[in-house]
Amino acid sequence: MHEYSIVQALLEQIEQLADENKTSKVIKVVTKIGVMSGIETHLLQIAFETFKEKTICNDAEFIMQIQAVVIKCNICSEQSELDKIHYHCHKCGSTDVTVIDGEDMFLMSLEME
Repeated sequence: MHEYSIVQALLEQIEQLADENKTSKVIKVVTKIGVMSGIETHLLQIAFETFKEKTICNDAEFIMQIQAVVIKCNICSEQSELDKIHYHCHKCGSTDVTVIDGEDMFLMSLEME
């Protein structure tokens, strides 16, 4: 499960940000996870709950905002969110598109005390 290594890296990033902000407690962690990121959200939740113990995030709430795939057509410049993973422009039908969101995971915000 690569979700465990993702959570370990996330916790390291949170520790660094907490140090920079001179805080000793994180109460909320908000992430954005793309549907095409390859991350199993239920496994990520389990990994976070497992690894947060005895860290600065011990009592933190973990929120995952799921991001659909967003594409931009290279022909007509239309930007659209995909309901299904079918990479074509909803406006002109072209398959010459660029994915602009929905493939990554980001730490969006932390709430600290």
